[in-house]
Amino acid sequence: MIRHLKRPLAEASNFHDEAVTTAVQNLIADVEAGGDEAVRKLAIRFDGLDRTSYRLTKSEIDACVNGITSQEREDIEFAQDQIRNFAQAQLDTMAELEVETMPGVVLGHKHVPVDSVGCYVPGGKYPLLASAHMTVLTAKVAGCDRVITCAPPFKGAPAPLIVAAQHLAGADEIYALGGVQAIAAMAIGTETIKPVSVLAGPGNAYVAEAKRLLFGRVGIDLFAGPTEVLIIADDTVDGELVATDLLGQAEHGTNSPAVLITNSEKLAKDTLSQIDRLLGILPTAAIAGEAWRNHGEIIVCDSREEMLSEADRVASEHVQVMTSDDQWFLDNLKNYGALFLGARTTVAYGDKVIGTNHTLPTMRAARYTGGLWVGKFVKTCTYQKILTDQASALVGEYTSRLCMMEGFAGHAEQANVRVRRYGHRNVDYATAVEPIAGQKNWR
Repeated sequence: MIRHLKRPLAEASNFHDEAVTTAVQNLIADVEAGGDEAVRKLAIRFDGLDRTSYRLTKSEIDACVNGITSQEREDIEFAQDQIRNFAQAQLDTMAELEVETMPGVVLGHKHVPVDSVGCYVPGGKYPLLASAHMTVLTAKVAGCDRVITCAPPFKGAPAPLIVAAQHLAGADEIYALGGVQAIAAMAIGTETIKPVSVLAGPGNAYVAEAKRLLFGRVGIDLFAGPTEVLIIADDTVDGELVATDLLGQAEHGTNSPAVLITNSEKLAKDTLSQIDRLLGILPTAAIAGEAWRNHGEIIVCDSREEMLSEADRVASEHVQVMTSDDQWFLDNLKNYGALFLGARTTVAYGDKVIGTNHTLPTMRAARYTGGLWVGKFVKTCTYQKILTDQASALVGEYTSRLCMMEGFAGHAEQANVRVRRYGHRNVDYATAVEPIAGQKNWR
């Protein structure tokens, strides 16, 4: 039997708010109409930064990179090595294909990198330099020719750590620009910013809504909502570990869901107690505590099968599994953004350094998509070629008849003209090719 030791007080908010949508539509329209000048006005209004150009110069970038400590640089480079290596390993699994499906007919696909990517790196409450690794590096490994980045200023100036991370990851252009104006400038373009083909990276509700509204004009990585964590645990772990991991994600924002699913009522109660204790000492307790009160949940189940069912229903962005049989959950879970298996790992490892990407599906989108990976920046494009006259005529006969079934005479003629030329058969204009008696030699 499934029972709740704690229920959320409110549903996690999403980005489909009419007031947000209207505001974002107006801001996008401003950028589309006003170009660079509109971007500048919005940057002054929202970011408090007035510049003639928001693209950082080489000397500004060098100053940011040279201004970080040697330890900070080593830490950034360690994280980037892990992310680059895993993205390359993922790319290496993407085999191209060419196969002769029947005599003389060759079909295939190629993996073609998108030409340009715009990466957004949030920098509001926290300068999220990890988002630079996750987006820029992944696009670079995919082979994208032009990767540009936007990040809002931090305390009135370009954020040195973010700029350093963007540069070390290989960004081709770096802009000190945040919010909707950054997303619109990258997607639509201005007099000085050439538009991109794909947008990637997390952001607040306004950034997420801008990406949603611009989807179609450009590609995007994901529709993103508040970050989420779900922990599946049994009595092999204790409440302090579980509480620490729940609150560690809850500090992202007051609307971040944090859920525990367990078959141990003892662990559930211990976790509640530990959360109360940790909220008394956690520096970000104001945010994490509100998130836990409004969106925290503890679900107690009788069996691992019930735990599995509940986890798939929740379909969380991050799912930590700390049980006596983590492999069983890996083998059976279907709906999750990323899995963290065993007590030795945690969401923070994936968020920052271990190598898997932290741009992941939220708001139950894990039911139908995975997260950002190198394949998001690659188009799998098919091709075909026919090597013999006989193959062209044979495919043409079937194409002709199928097109005429649908009433597409012009389509049928594309096939008919080839049946006449390569099959040396008389076919009346805009009619279906008659089958040859007894001909079934295509298998």
